[in-house]
Amino acid sequence: MQGPQLDAAQALARLREGNRRFVDHVVSLEALLSHARREDHARVQRPFAVILGCSDSRAPAEFVFDQGLGDLFVIRVAGNIAAPSQIGSVEFAVARFGIRLVVVLGHSNCGAIQATLEAVDHPHEVSPALHAIVDRIMPALGDIAHAHAHGDHDDDDALNRRAHDAMRANVRYTAARLRVDSTYLDRMCDEQGLSIVGADYDLSSGVVDFFHAAA
Repeated sequence: MQGPQLDAAQALARLREGNRRFVDHVVSLEALLSHARREDHARVQRPFAVILGCSDSRAPAEFVFDQGLGDLFVIRVAGNIAAPSQIGSVEFAVARFGIRLVVVLGHSNCGAIQATLEAVDHPHEVSPALHAIVDRIMPALGDIAHAHAHGDHDDDDALNRRAHDAMRANVRYTAARLRVDSTYLDRMCDEQGLSIVGADYDLSSGVVDFFHAAA
């Protein structure tokens, strides 16, 4: 295990700064120069944060946070869910690299969230493989899942609110599952300063809102 390069607060500040650059259409020189250090990165990596994000093509964490090669340990899966392989990947990164910040990154207009809401409305139209995603998101939604499920589907504002609320609920749920389903991560949070936070990336504005910390 490597010693932690940054504590959780420092790592979060670095992500916030990078996102501000991204929103302002600025790319840091450090991120650009990292491409020229491929050989160095091939020998060793020292990422300062774990990002458990969605596979959506519009939400690449390295761009969103303006970071270079070797800066982030990124795990991407549709719906940013916490299945065993994702939890194991987070554990690996925390243990191997001394990382003290894990970010669960959801985003607006998430297809996996939409697929889950559609499964609520039309439960017999979900493929068996897609259930592997949908069934892990469904418990996060609670009453949100049924809000407007059988109401006026022409009310775009209501449907958009439903999708947004569902996305954020899923981020909170995933962040909580990382602790509930991993005694290692739970202990690291209690004893070693690990922080697991949730975030919401707006595809239109580029802004990331860090809104939840797993208790």
